[in-house]
Amino acid sequence: MVGQSVITLDTLSISQIRDLLHKAAYIDANRKRVAHTCGGRVLATLFYEPSTRTRLSFETAMLRLGGQVIGFAGAQLASVSKGESIADTLKTVSNYVDVVAIRHPKEGAALVASRAASVPVINAGDGGHMHPTQTLADLATLQSRFGRVTDLTIGLCGDLTFGRTVHSLIETLCRFGNVRFVLISPDELKTPRYVIDRIKATPSCSYVEVKDLVSVIGDLDVLYMTRVQQERFFNEDDYLRLRDTYILDEDKLSKAKPSMAVLHPLPRINEIAVEVDADPRAAYFEQVKNGMLMRMALESSLVGDQLPGYEPLDPKEVQA
Repeated sequence: MVGQSVITLDTLSISQIRDLLHKAAYIDANRKRVAHTCGGRVLATLFYEPSTRTRLSFETAMLRLGGQVIGFAGAQLASVSKGESIADTLKTVSNYVDVVAIRHPKEGAALVASRAASVPVINAGDGGHMHPTQTLADLATLQSRFGRVTDLTIGLCGDLTFGRTVHSLIETLCRFGNVRFVLISPDELKTPRYVIDRIKATPSCSYVEVKDLVSVIGDLDVLYMTRVQQERFFNEDDYLRLRDTYILDEDKLSKAKPSMAVLHPLPRINEIAVEVDADPRAAYFEQVKNGMLMRMALESSLVGDQLPGYEPLDPKEVQA
């Protein structure tokens, strides 16, 4: 992976993703030991749109590895406000740093950046297109909760039309195989056809589409919540009618398995009641930690710095 850009997870093999999961677990158990892994390295965070969790996660990851961070948070703070192209910005910044994390409101911007840069570029979200490190955080949370990312029944609930995190997670889980998807949404926000086709093209995966969360919550190993956005509805009455159906509270959670994990890419608005936070099944803040650990694993891998004491996965485990 040394020198490679990560714009979409399609460019990583399943064995590479498994190794990143293994590295993240190692980092979590050996934080002091790995604290100087990337000493002398510099990460640039080029965020052309607002972000709190993702930007701070990338920056904290490099700082915890012993490296340094430069960058900006908002296009108004960059030379793009003077008319500079993304390509020219990346050609310039490549002279300063060892790796770049970029977020941009336009789909494809991260790919343009990676082609212009002479250092690895990580896509931290490009419009409604891809958010690969969020999917890595999701996978790490499944791995830590269940010891696996396959042989699970995963419910995805809310806005399944526009949710890039949902599409990316389904795509990647289909590559692993052996996942049962339960797609929970109103008709107005159903899963796009190309995502359904991806599931259908995977013989070991299956799906059902339902409207009612309560009717299926007892069957789920994982419930991945997303926000039902008012702006997606043409009719406010429809929004008000459906809104509460997709709010997870203690009453709905009481019908779920004791072992079920609740995930959410955050930020949360009102789709998960605050009372759920204290439930052991709430895994969304654990996702935040896992996102940082996976970014530590990814950043160190792309710049080619070995984690002290780390032993890669046995090839047999990679194939498992």
